[in-house]
Amino acid sequence: MEAKSNSKQAPIRVDTGSGIFWFMGWLFTIAFTQLNFWQSVLGLVIWPYYLGIALR
Repeated sequence: MEAKSNSKQAPIRVDTGSGIFWFMGWLFTIAFTQLNFWQSVLGLVIWPYYLGIALR
């Protein structure tokens, strides 16, 4: 006879709230500074640098 398990697993929740705002800000920065493809890839990592140069 098998023992029954009454333990319930909690549902998995993924919070994407801040990630969406970060991604929107990154896209805005690329459009605002008119970066080319490779600069936008670098902008993914060093976004504050490019934003600071553009707002100078």
